[in-house]
Amino acid sequence: MSKLYVVPTPIGNLDDITLRAVRVLSDVDLILAEDTRTTQVLLRHLGIEKRMWSHHKFNEHSAVEAVARTIESGEAVALVSDAGTPGISDPGFLLVRTCLEHGIEIETLPGATAFVPALVDSGFPCDRFCFEGFLPAKKGRTKRLLQLADEERTMIFYESPYRLTKTLEQFAGVFGPERPVSVSRELTKKFEQTVRGTLAEVAAHFAAHEPKGEIVVVLGGRPRREAGADGPAASGRGSADINSMGL
Repeated sequence: MSKLYVVPTPIGNLDDITLRAVRVLSDVDLILAEDTRTTQVLLRHLGIEKRMWSHHKFNEHSAVEAVARTIESGEAVALVSDAGTPGISDPGFLLVRTCLEHGIEIETLPGATAFVPALVDSGFPCDRFCFEGFLPAKKGRTKRLLQLADEERTMIFYESPYRLTKTLEQFAGVFGPERPVSVSRELTKKFEQTVRGTLAEVAAHFAAHEPKGEIVVVLGGRPRREAGADGPAASGRGSADINSMGL
């Protein structure tokens, strides 16, 4: 049956692909790839040969209607990103919305996404959290951070390695230098690393050790005001000493 399949792909280790994802990628007529070169590496690893179209942030606005018509013509189409789940800080939302407007069935597979292992590995509460993805690079960045200043839930951000140290220093100015943070990079890959500590400690660590790879920042929420306490809640004191794995 023609439909759109949203298929998560490994965030680093190719063996993390699910059996169901392999079956879907083998069975569909067409694969929409964020970067066909990256997806081709995965398909070769799986022994799959399939027709592909590029579908990325620079062409998705103009391409979604054509994709919807292709599915309506009877073809089964899979959407993948370079790594992780399409739509999570990657192209996907616009196509899913367009297909729903056309009455096209959507089947989204569970699978890899970077923030879940980073969250669990952080040691921070996982029962309630907010995912912020990439913050605005310039306009609106400070405003968004100030809106999060009183957030009590664990917060999750994606960041470029080139901006990481500056971002941690900016966080320290907004949330306080003693707020606990966990930074994971290169998850599931050979040089996977998680660095934990206060914002001041972790910022100093990455200032001295240039970060590389994909970055997930998990920030502890604002501690709740204790009963009978005067003044604002503490800004995250009491973090464990910095703990670095993989160095």
